[in-house]
Amino acid sequence: MTSLLVIIVLVLLAIALWQLTKIFDLTQVGSSSDDSQVASDNDNNVQGYVMFGFLAFIYIFTIYGLLKWGHLALHTPASEHGLLVDNLMNITWVLIFVVQFITQGLLYWFSFKNRGHKDKKALFFADSNKLEAIWSIIPSVVLACLILYGLYAWNNIMFVDKDEDVIEIELYAQQFKWTARYAGQDNVLGKANVRLIEGVNTLGVDMSDPNAQDDIVVSELHIPKGKKIHFKMRSQDVLHSAYMPHFRAQMNCVPGMVTEFAFIPTYTTSEYRELPFMVEKVANINKLRAEKSVELVAKGGTALDPYTFDYLLLCNKICGASHYNMQMKVVVDTPEEYKKWLSEKTTLAQDIKAAEAAKKPAEGEGAKATTDSTAKDTVKAVIDTVKAVVAKVAMK
Repeated sequence: MTSLLVIIVLVLLAIALWQLTKIFDLTQVGSSSDDSQVASDNDNNVQGYVMFGFLAFIYIFTIYGLLKWGHLALHTPASEHGLLVDNLMNITWVLIFVVQFITQGLLYWFSFKNRGHKDKKALFFADSNKLEAIWSIIPSVVLACLILYGLYAWNNIMFVDKDEDVIEIELYAQQFKWTARYAGQDNVLGKANVRLIEGVNTLGVDMSDPNAQDDIVVSELHIPKGKKIHFKMRSQDVLHSAYMPHFRAQMNCVPGMVTEFAFIPTYTTSEYRELPFMVEKVANINKLRAEKSVELVAKGGTALDPYTFDYLLLCNKICGASHYNMQMKVVVDTPEEYKKWLSEKTTLAQDIKAAEAAKKPAEGEGAKATTDSTAKDTVKAVIDTVKAVVAKVAMK
């Protein structure tokens, strides 16, 4: 009902404004105002200065945005190729800002300089080969250089030599969680297919494949510092994107195919936490969380836990309602810590055997209970039969 009243009020207000404009038009009848719809010199001057105002707004807001939010951009990369990606990004930003500054300035300056005036006539010419060459060749050369540098960076990042010593890890995406599978001692991932998903084998690993016998499945990703990690990615349901921002790594996870990405971590988690910019950032976040906690507690809520930095694997595709919560903790260890952590994990084959072993006693107990119940029913039936016979004999 309230919504209906609001709509009625808005409609009536619109009608009232429309009537007021009609009354205003009637009051202008007979006046000497210029209603020719042709811009005068004064109109052109005003438009010219408004353009300069808009140009100043663009420049001021750009500078303000850099100063206000520039610190929120990702800082030190945590992978070897991260510096290459950041250099490419920085070169692109510099080119964009320089070109924007020059072209916008020239655009609004010429618009103001050549604004309409009754004593001026526009100069028209059909074409200019010189101008066409300038604004075609220069952007083409700049873009070609950017593309070539980008291809160089892409090849350096994506190329993995078959003979190179790498750690093979699979990242498995599904709504709305990540699972990691390590290749084990043989460093070869076993075959997998979604049709083989059953019980604890949630990734559909083909356990008849000899290479799958030592595969290890975990829900928290650990990788060693200074070692190249070769990720192979699969998706169970929809399009996901494996995004590890601090490592400058991202790759789509496409249902029905395997994609890949590789990088070398350069900072352990503990080392990255101790970097000056990260210490300052975490302190600022915890300050904000402490202030918010006071507000929550005052309202009867629960205080927020202090924030601790961790690398994260995120999904960078909008894959459904809980997309925002699809993440997995990534821990970069020293090589020694990594070996110790991995040695403590059981293989998928062991997990499957344990699950089957746990299932057998339960089935045995169920069979025993069924046998006992059947025996009791048989004894009861015999007793009932004997009672019936005795009753008949007594009656005779």
